[in-house]
Amino acid sequence: MSTATLAYKPRTDKELAARIARDIPSGWTVNLGIGQPTTIADHVPADREVLFHSENGILGMGPTPGANEVDPWLINAGKQHVTLKTGASLFHHADSFAMIRGQHLDLCVLGAYQVAANGDLANWNVPDPKVIPGIGGAMDLAAGAKRIWIMMSHTTKQGGHKLVDRCDYPLTALGCVKRVYTELATLDVGPRGFQLVDMVDGLPFEVLQEKTGAAINRS
Repeated sequence: MSTATLAYKPRTDKELAARIARDIPSGWTVNLGIGQPTTIADHVPADREVLFHSENGILGMGPTPGANEVDPWLINAGKQHVTLKTGASLFHHADSFAMIRGQHLDLCVLGAYQVAANGDLANWNVPDPKVIPGIGGAMDLAAGAKRIWIMMSHTTKQGGHKLVDRCDYPLTALGCVKRVYTELATLDVGPRGFQLVDMVDGLPFEVLQEKTGAAINRS
């Protein structure tokens, strides 16, 4: 392996969450998928107003609570303890999904097993009998939110491609993904497929392309 290949440093989980948070405009209503995407709420600039939504009936979630701030009755859809910002509201589960299906969310950030160059999303099941399928509210969110961004690792643990020409895992939704954030790069998804927005310092484009199972456009 060349010295150039080793010269880059992937984004940490915190750096990736902060990178996404910087792109969320003030005033947007945003749902954060279960797992890693929930950490984005901890990195939104203090002077920016973003309304975070949870499927179980919360609008106006704040950062993760400290050890002395935990309210055992206050959790998000992933059963994680959360805080509320001033003016937050709580409502019925059905009303929460009415917000989603009525296209009242500006953005949803989800995790993914695979994303295709045409924006198809697979994030609920893999062809492995040891893995329990879990669709949750992802299909509603993928179809109902105005924008879908993905927060994911660039490859599998074995080095396999997760950004692909065509998904071969069961699909969650067709053509819904607009942007993908990984520890290596940020990619828009458009008519030409994957479009490079940025990548980590020192990463050769050729290495990024090798780790991606579909062509990346640079211009």
